[in-house]
Amino acid sequence: MKIEGGATPNALLGLLSLRPMSGYDIRQLIQRSTGHFWNESYGQIYPGLKRLAAAGLIEKKTERNKGKPDRHLYSLTGEGREQLRDWLKLPIAEEVARNELLLKLFFGSHVSPDVNRVHVLASMEFHQRALKVYAATGKQLQRDEADDPQLPYWLMTLSYGRHYSGAVLKWSKETLAELDKIESREKRRK
Repeated sequence: MKIEGGATPNALLGLLSLRPMSGYDIRQLIQRSTGHFWNESYGQIYPGLKRLAAAGLIEKKTERNKGKPDRHLYSLTGEGREQLRDWLKLPIAEEVARNELLLKLFFGSHVSPDVNRVHVLASMEFHQRALKVYAATGKQLQRDEADDPQLPYWLMTLSYGRHYSGAVLKWSKETLAELDKIESREKRRK
């Protein structure tokens, strides 16, 4: 049975294609992998797993551990793998990114250039840290997952992140220079 509801159910199917996991395991994996470009919260994961199980796309097995809560492991069914393949073949739905930094800069004339500069510098710091994370992740993947057939695809998404953060850093430097010009003009007018 096909399931609708955007990319979340399909993202869950994709993650479960890697190995059987609990909802907690899925969230932890997201934080280490797709979370750089696609994030799902527990509030999306658990209802999504329930819907996928009801649709017959995944199955749940319960592990009973003495003295610990039961652990529910989810795995793909054959129908779930088929759903994932069908979704992967569909054209992507381009989305307009929501970017608070750009929104604030768009209305930036209502505050001093210094306020805008603080926002741009914070963004720069974020992307500088991201580049370090991407570099470390790339090394770790190549070391730990060298034989995994998914590795080239994981490295492609990592490359996108590196290019994106690099572009944001370049744009940030240009924007800081422009803010300096605006500030100079404002000082000359006073």
